[in-house]
Amino acid sequence: MAQIRSHRRDIHTYWHGSIGSRRRRRTSLVTDEKAGMERVTRLEERRGTSTLSTTLIAAFALAAVVALILPLNLPIGPYNWDTLVYYDAINRIRAGQTPNVDFFAPVGPLGYYLATLLDSVFPRAQPMLLVNWALLPVLLPSMAMLTGHVAAYSRGQALALLLPFLLLASLPINLQAIYPISGFDGYGHYNRHVALLLYTLVATLIFSRDRRLLVGLVALLMLTLFLVKITGAVSGVLLVGYAVLVGRLRVMDAVLAAALVLVPLGALDLTTGMVGAYIDDILTLLRLNGGSLSSRFLMVASLNLDVIAPCVLLLGTLALAGWRERADLSWVRMRSLGASPPGWLAAVLIAEILFETQNTGSLEFIGLWPVILLVLVDWQARRDWLGLLVLVLCLAVVLPAVSAFTQRSARAVLATPFYHTLDLADLGTFGQVNVKAEIAERAPIMLEHYATYQESYRDLTTRGQMPSYILYSETDYQATWLLELQQGLVAIRAWEATAGRRLNGVFTLDFVDPFNRLLGREPARHVPIGVDPARTNPPLTEQTLAALEGIDAILQPKCPLTVNRTTIATHFARALQGRRRVALSSCWDMYLKD
Repeated sequence: MAQIRSHRRDIHTYWHGSIGSRRRRRTSLVTDEKAGMERVTRLEERRGTSTLSTTLIAAFALAAVVALILPLNLPIGPYNWDTLVYYDAINRIRAGQTPNVDFFAPVGPLGYYLATLLDSVFPRAQPMLLVNWALLPVLLPSMAMLTGHVAAYSRGQALALLLPFLLLASLPINLQAIYPISGFDGYGHYNRHVALLLYTLVATLIFSRDRRLLVGLVALLMLTLFLVKITGAVSGVLLVGYAVLVGRLRVMDAVLAAALVLVPLGALDLTTGMVGAYIDDILTLLRLNGGSLSSRFLMVASLNLDVIAPCVLLLGTLALAGWRERADLSWVRMRSLGASPPGWLAAVLIAEILFETQNTGSLEFIGLWPVILLVLVDWQARRDWLGLLVLVLCLAVVLPAVSAFTQRSARAVLATPFYHTLDLADLGTFGQVNVKAEIAERAPIMLEHYATYQESYRDLTTRGQMPSYILYSETDYQATWLLELQQGLVAIRAWEATAGRRLNGVFTLDFVDPFNRLLGREPARHVPIGVDPARTNPPLTEQTLAALEGIDAILQPKCPLTVNRTTIATHFARALQGRRRVALSSCWDMYLKD
């Protein structure tokens, strides 16, 4: 019996042990299957997010293409004529001129070339939209590659990087309003381009985990920054150097990226001489704009205190939290701190401040946003008072820009159907603008007033005073200037018809020279674009005088006479010698070469 009971126990043990083993195996199989399904699900989600990012970028690009095809009228804002400087460059490029070689330019050549490309594809595009989107052929593919990569490990982070970028790239709007009437900003285009490039560069340095992608995007973005605006490239060098310092970018990778930038620049300079000429123009600008750097820092701090102050508080909070957790100051700890969110926040803040000291009109400090995302990711698990404080400060850094951009954009878009067009039938796409009804009524009255009372405005110029302290910021003046341009164009065509002579080209003694584009004529070489007596008017050379000697007509606008116009006319006075003055219209004189 004992043997039977022992045998039964053995069978029981074997049976239940086998069952338990089979159950464990089944449980293990189920667990493995669930884990596999979860991995597949996560992979599908990541692919879905990558596809979503690509779809969003494609939809954005399609919307931009449609907007460029349609002959849209948009409300003009301050300094609308800055946009037409690009069209002067486009016309010169099509005439065979090379930026910085054949004409002085305050920025790099790439923005002009990309605008020329878009203008050839979309000849009816509204100018402010075309120029604002000139860098999209570089920016959109860069963001597509980056967010597609980031989506492979975090769909939320990919969308958090992409959606703000698309918002800020959508419309020609600056974050700082310098005039109260709603409209789109016709100035600061290249500053907005650089701001978006720096945003993409910071996001790449922080969130890219693929070496080839990191090196490739850093090289592409740094090359673009240099060829758009050199001050942006200086800030970019600081950021890339910081990435090397904290170990985010290996030294050899940085050397490879530098080679990928310098080799194309060297080849470009050897074939065109453009790079050396560009550097010469920048050195000339530095000599012309030798103001105090400290005053510029104060200006940036005062204009952007709503962003800088919470950013500094956030930086202090993060540094304090890091110091409490890691009290020792070893090299390893210091480097770890540098690679942490507070280190990146400090580096990007310094780089952004340095860039903004050289700007008027921009998407100020949006390069901080990828770092803010890094902070939020790092602190998302904290539920204590310190975590709440960090969240509030992060929002305080970002929300002012979001609020300003969306509010100013909404005002401009919603006002469009209720604004009035001006009588600018001969200006082509330059006339695709509208203004408030009151300004549409006021602009022609002011043009007539300026023509009738020229001596009064001449008296102001002798006293060194403008008709208004912020004349060029005023939307009504920009509207009046377009009417003045229309009058001059009609007068030139009428004179040519009467005289039986076709002018070979013109040069305008004003900030922008759009007539050659409108008339389809050859612009003079070695003459600067965007002539601002205070910033971008280099000394007159014999080469420039010789080029102007070959131009049939030099035009002088008079409605109104201003300090800037008088200064420009004085600067080019030698080019007027030996020419016959012809009164084209009440607002235009022509100095004709017989």
